Amino acid sequence: RNGRSNVLQLVGDYHNPILKPEAAATVKTRGEESLDHYGFHNPRNQCWPNGVPFVLPSAGMEMFQQSDHITFHYLVDHQVRHVRLNAQHPAKITPSWYGDSVAHYEGDTLVIDTVGIKAGPFAMVDWYGTPQSPALHVTERYRLISYEDAQEGYARDAKENARNQQAFDPDYRGSVLQLLFTVDDPNVFTAPWSATVTYRHMTQDQWLENVCAENPRKYGTEEDAQVPTANVPDF
Repeated sequence: RNGRSNVLQLVGDYHNPILKPEAAATVKTRGEESLDHYGFHNPRNQCWPNGVPFVLPSAGMEMFQQSDHITFHYLVDHQVRHVRLNAQHPAKITPSWYGDSVAHYEGDTLVIDTVGIKAGPFAMVDWYGTPQSPALHVTERYRLISYEDAQEGYARDAKENARNQQAFDPDYRGSVLQLLFTVDDPNVFTAPWSATVTYRHMTQDQWLENVCAENPRKYGTEEDAQVPTANVPDF
């Protein structure tokens, strides 16, 4: 309301025509909760797997490529995601937290296709509480761009998201990883939509241990996080 980003008061544009009526009503409700209290429950603050695409603009990401698969390691809650290279989706997919992801290269661009994304109790596609359905389909396109070409993305990120600049290496001038992802969920949106994430090079000492469930208490500002629990072993 004062022109500055506030992560505790996120209000989505529930008038956006890309939202179907039920989804728009959910975004409106989440915005009202955000202004009235300390935000609302999401998979990140409740210590649940973030899912795709919620996890994509993470506070940190490492990508490890091997001959037949790629492993993503996200700093927030040490989430791990596996992507199969040059493979096909199975005929019958069992939904999982990060979905079934297959990848291939188109020239110098890594393309990842993800379906079968499981919806947990706090599942949403973004920080504004936009819902998701079993029809959610996400396509990611990763490529390296020059440091100069990345400046537009950095400037937009600083303005719109008020990111902390201290975690980044101020002397890095090499190639930059940029992600263009597209979200398609016909039960939620009237058309597919796309967004970009322009990653920064982190300093080595910024990859810190970050385990949400080890500290679920909110210091009196809100109720404790509803950490995933199991009454009986699942193995």
